[in-house]
Amino acid sequence: HGKENVDSRHSRGRGGETTRFHTVNMAQPVRFSRKCPTGWHHYEGTASCYRVYLNGENYWDAVQTCQRVNGSLATFTADQELRFILAQEWDLEEKTFVRKDQRRFWVGYQYVITNRNHSLEGHWEVAYKGSSEVFLPPDPIFGTAMSEKENVLCAQLQCFHFPTLRHHGLHSWYAENCYEKSSFLCKRSQTCVDIKDNIVDEGYYFTPKGNDPCLSCTCHNGEPEMCVAALCERPQGCQQYRKDPKECCKFTCLDP
Repeated sequence: HGKENVDSRHSRGRGGETTRFHTVNMAQPVRFSRKCPTGWHHYEGTASCYRVYLNGENYWDAVQTCQRVNGSLATFTADQELRFILAQEWDLEEKTFVRKDQRRFWVGYQYVITNRNHSLEGHWEVAYKGSSEVFLPPDPIFGTAMSEKENVLCAQLQCFHFPTLRHHGLHSWYAENCYEKSSFLCKRSQTCVDIKDNIVDEGYYFTPKGNDPCLSCTCHNGEPEMCVAALCERPQGCQQYRKDPKECCKFTCLDP
């Protein structure tokens, strides 16, 4: 229970000698603040990261962009996950492809048309088969850019800019021509991110993002585990100093 500004503690050693202990940089409870790369939003419920890409791409190009960052177009496993997505601020003030109060993103579903007689009939499918827990959207609103030759349409999730509408979970599902350009939502598994914002591979040592640059952990399933901390000697001959927040045992002396 020491503090950094305490110079020393004393106790009696063998033979009545005074033993001097320096109290330095006491280890603190660890709080890991990031499990996703910069620009991604973390959701604990699915241990996943989410990011909206603003550059307008057609559905197939959006799929490839998500794959390049070790993810896929987002699908949802539960209503709580969808509500999390709808509640986020996605920083889309300038570059949008629809009205500013209504934003649409490509997501990982496709609508397969089975009948074109009096009205369009069909069903949703997950574009890339994965978890059996993925839920399917309700009946869609059909987009304006549809072609009579297309038998497969792609899903756009529409959410709203106004906070009151977002937090009430108001949204719509569109089935749109897959070659239209739109923003899109990628999803990937959470990952280990080090203190310098680098992504860490499974099984490697790293210093997690947080408030202790002297911590070393092993990356396991996107989580830091088996962590050990180094304790630093305070700088000698310096009364006032500042610790470097990103380098272990590096100090700047603030004395005149």
